[in-house]
Amino acid sequence: MFSHATLGTNDLPRAIAFYDALLAPLGLARFHTAEGEAGYARRPDASPQFWLMRPIDGRPASPGNGATLGFEAPDRATVRAVHAAGLQHGGAEEGGPGLRPHYHADFYGAYLRDPDGNKLCCVCHRPE
Repeated sequence: MFSHATLGTNDLPRAIAFYDALLAPLGLARFHTAEGEAGYARRPDASPQFWLMRPIDGRPASPGNGATLGFEAPDRATVRAVHAAGLQHGGAEEGGPGLRPHYHADFYGAYLRDPDGNKLCCVCHRPE
């Protein structure tokens, strides 16, 4: 459904270190790094892609109120691995791994904020 998602950052090297670790358990790797931007995907020619960028308008990056970027995991162990990697690399806790049955019976997710304050979710929609 989506071509790509982009988050702004005020410190690209710090964001790269965070997302390299966070996305590795999901099989996403950085395929592009240039002045002010970095791109991740399963393959460079594949969609969806995830991008980090310094804002093009030159103003500071800021997280969106009510915005959450969700990464889908193949299983619950991967949700736990992604959450742990994020916390180990400068992320802030927003809700540890666990079932969220108010979404649906098998929604197993974890939430954190990246070093720029963007809210992230890693979720598995499958039963254990």
